[in-house]
Amino acid sequence: MRSFIFNILYWSISAIYAVVCAILALIPGRFALMHGLRSYCRLTVLLMRVVCGIKIEVRGTPPKNQPVVIAAKHQSWGDGIVMMAKCGDVNFVCGDHMLKFPLIGWVLKRCGAIVVNNKGGAAAAASLIAGIERSQGEGAPRPVLIYPEGHLTEVGTGMQYRSGAWRLSDQLDRPVVPVATNLGQCWPQQKWNKFSGTAVIEFMDPMQPAADRNSFLSQLECNVERHSRALEAEFAHEHQALQSVQHTECRV
Repeated sequence: MRSFIFNILYWSISAIYAVVCAILALIPGRFALMHGLRSYCRLTVLLMRVVCGIKIEVRGTPPKNQPVVIAAKHQSWGDGIVMMAKCGDVNFVCGDHMLKFPLIGWVLKRCGAIVVNNKGGAAAAASLIAGIERSQGEGAPRPVLIYPEGHLTEVGTGMQYRSGAWRLSDQLDRPVVPVATNLGQCWPQQKWNKFSGTAVIEFMDPMQPAADRNSFLSQLECNVERHSRALEAEFAHEHQALQSVQHTECRV
């Protein structure tokens, strides 16, 4: 029942905010639009907690208003929502599948998002480079969020990291902040069902730009995946302990 209520509220609010943000996008500059997007994300995080019992715990320091590249684990539709709610004015790299939603393409263009081809290859690289050039032209630098795997993954799994995070770091001359998470255990990928518990977003120490792409990506992948597995194990242990206590109480 919690999942049903949340999904009805979430998609209703998303539709309303799509219209509101499309209108805000008409205002010159991005201040009003980004304020609207962050308001939507914060409201969604509130719904996650109140309706589904999903508490968001942040470990480390979110790089608000810092010229860094945020390279994060991606195992939930809610990942970007939580990240924007916690990191403020963030630019982001997203797949062109987002353009299928009404009004979203216009909003993404106005907020300066870097939209790349989901299939990768030369087209994706070209759109990423164009986005990098736009980022270099922005007045005040802001964090750029990217999901190095390029796709949602199931909890406990991963995909080979693509070169986008390294390319952003190299060409923008910015450190990369690896981010691990276990949010997929509460909001799995794009699935309907949601599960209560504490979802952790862990910001790790920055990695400085490096010329060796393969070594850099290997270290990034190792850091993010290892910490994500640890968070998943922590979540599973806590739930197992909680279920054991509840079972004992029922027997008593």
